Amino acid sequence: MMYSAFFECTYGSFVRMYYQKTFDAIISTPLNVDEVIFGEILWGSTRSVINASIMLLVVSIFNLVKLPDSIFIIPLAFIVGFVFSSIGMCFTAVSPTIDSFNYPIFLFITPMFLFSGTFFPLSLLPKPIQILSFAFFPLTHALYISRELTTGSLEWKSILSLIWLAAVGVTLTILSINLMKERLII
Repeated sequence: MMYSAFFECTYGSFVRMYYQKTFDAIISTPLNVDEVIFGEILWGSTRSVINASIMLLVVSIFNLVKLPDSIFIIPLAFIVGFVFSSIGMCFTAVSPTIDSFNYPIFLFITPMFLFSGTFFPLSLLPKPIQILSFAFFPLTHALYISRELTTGSLEWKSILSLIWLAAVGVTLTILSINLMKERLII
């Protein structure tokens, strides 16, 4: 969910914006910058849903998830994709060259991937890292909810993580649209 949305809205969007000049062409039509950037974020979210659906099908064939609870991973993939697409668009708005995307990948995405509980439980990490992970890493919340959905042990705490993801997604979408306005119009 994270990788497909983030990379689509960093590298893919940068190529469409800078090299192909697709954004300039679309903005010259009756569409405005807000709609173009929101469309890019929706496309990143859709890519996340496509990838998560394929993975869900594969792990379902091997009976590794609890059905029917796991079906709710598909709408979760859209929300998670929305958050990471918005993050990707923020980085796209401030990156001067395509090579600059190495910085957010190595300084943000990789540490988040390692310290969000992807490979081992967060309870093994020191308490300050656990608190920072839940406070700042959207992947922590996405993993928390998706683990509960795949194991069939859904708790009420997942609602809080879902609300956190939605709030961050909306905030970052507004931020990314405003940042891209500055980049495309100036």
